[in-house]
Order: sequence, then structure tokens, then C-alpha cells
Amino acid sequence: MSDVEVGTVLPSITATFTRETLVRYAGASTDFNPIHYSDRAASELGLPGVIAHGMLTMGTALRVVTDWCGDPARVLSYYVRFVKSVLVPDTAEGATVTFGGTVTKVADGVATVTIEAVFDGTKVLGGAKAEVRLD
Repeated sequence: MSDVEVGTVLPSITATFTRETLVRYAGASTDFNPIHYSDRAASELGLPGVIAHGMLTMGTALRVVTDWCGDPARVLSYYVRFVKSVLVPDTAEGATVTFGGTVTKVADGVATVTIEAVFDGTKVLGGAKAEVRLD
């Protein structure tokens, strides 16, 4: 990874979240908040529909970096701000989110990667950055 420079674009990934995905994630994370599986519960809270778990979106976004660097232990820090929810319809197609990353800084053997997550044409994460050890 010694040839990494500012402007390096990481390979993007696309993830599809379905209601089944959300139920499986709820079981793994023990986050059984009904806004992640019940349209009724979501609408009672003023949401337009069932939304994906923020941590599911966040974790999937980091895959751009871990797939690129090849070793999750190289990730020194990770930060995101949630700016929009991912609405997951009750269809077989679910919701598709595209994730990408660009190296925005390289210093002292550490690359800073800015990560983008786009759902339905809109960014859902703001200020998403990971620091990755290069050596």
C-alpha cells in the first residue's frame, strides 16, 4: 500500500437492504426497535416507513475501506454522522445503497479516506472518514 496517494479512488460497493436483512441484523445486534421492521411503528413516530439500522449502514460503508486495505486491523479510526435514513420498502428489491471512498490525506504512514454512502440519489452519511495504517 506504499503507492497510495491523495485522490486514490477506492472500488465502490453496492448493498441491498431488504426487510429480511433488517430482521437478521436485528438478531445479530439485538436492536429490535420496531422502526426497523414495522411500518405501523415507523409511521407512529413520524417516519415515512421502515428504516435501516444506522449501524448496519455505517458498518457496510466501512467495507469500502476494509475491502481495499485487506485487513480490518489497519483501520485506526472511523467516524460518521447520520444525515438521512435509508427507507426499506417491503419488496423483494428492498433499498440499494452505493458506497465509495477517496483518499483525501496521506501523512506519517496513515491514509485518511472519505467515505460516501448514497441512497436514492442522496447522501445518507455525512463527514464519514476512516484512518488507515498503510505500513
